[in-house]
Amino acid sequence: MAVLAESGSNPDVDLLYDINGLAKTAPGWFDRLMAFVGEYGLLLAMVLLVLWCWWSVRRKGGEEAASSVAALVWAPLAAGLAVLVNVPIRGFVERPRPFHDHQGLDVLVSGKTDFSFVSDHATITMALGVGLFVAHRRFGIVGIGLALLEGFCRVFMGVHYPTDVVGGLALGTAVVLLLSPLAAALLTPLMRAVERSPRAGWLVRPRPAAGGRDRDTRPPGARTPAETEERDLAA
Repeated sequence: MAVLAESGSNPDVDLLYDINGLAKTAPGWFDRLMAFVGEYGLLLAMVLLVLWCWWSVRRKGGEEAASSVAALVWAPLAAGLAVLVNVPIRGFVERPRPFHDHQGLDVLVSGKTDFSFVSDHATITMALGVGLFVAHRRFGIVGIGLALLEGFCRVFMGVHYPTDVVGGLALGTAVVLLLSPLAAALLTPLMRAVERSPRAGWLVRPRPAAGGRDRDTRPPGARTPAETEERDLAA
């Protein structure tokens, strides 16, 4: 079995104590807030960010709508795939949670009985963040920032080593970027087909206004320049 950071003199462990030590000096309400944010809040925020990005891309429409929506669909798929890839990694490394091997940590959540390397939370949030970046740069920057905050929270909570987080961030990034060309090749034609669908097309771009694009929205009695010129010539 491979076990990482067994010694307290290891920089990984030193950084663990430094970051987790902040929980010892923080008020109780702040620790509870960080525990909720690190366990559930940031995951929910990432999901909402993906939905917000989808709504923005869909409302904008345009020729690139299908490819952008395809990239957004790939983001959660990549996050799920990265977690599956992590399963054999955890089984191979078999690294215990830090509170099993190191005394004095302030553990903010209980019930963590699985292995520590790599962090699923860091993997999922970074995969979503990088996937967002592929689809939309501004949303992606926000998503990557949230993923970094997630990694900090996991160490602050005392449930992961810093290298668990780094491994998760790297894994999520690698799965998204390495498989992004293949995902785009498969998902973009699918999203274009959805876009052409009369029932599901709204998932890619907004429905046209009633009456279509050629609907006359001029006020009653108003004339186009061509109609005015024709009227003057007739007179």
